[in-house]
Amino acid sequence: MSKKTIKSGTVQDFDSLLDTKYGKLGSKKRQQFEEGAQKFYISEMLKVARKEAKLTQTELADRIGSKKSYISRVENGKSNITIESLIKIFEVGLNRKVNIIIS
Repeated sequence: MSKKTIKSGTVQDFDSLLDTKYGKLGSKKRQQFEEGAQKFYISEMLKVARKEAKLTQTELADRIGSKKSYISRVENGKSNITIESLIKIFEVGLNRKVNIIIS
């Protein structure tokens, strides 16, 4: 994979940076980046919420009837998570409310 150098002053905003580095929305490379970014965001939210609840991965897994390895994979962005599982983890396991906004 070749690295693309971005010259200082050529990018005006974050969207332009993403276009330059990963291609326009809809391109394969950009889609892969967007999917990875979403996994990262969800995994970080889960880690923070779990730690705020003072739970280990094992304790959280026990609360939702899962295995520690599943929680670990989700927290490390190594697992695709369904909306159903996401809601179960946050609402049942962490006693948090999930709101989904589509824009």
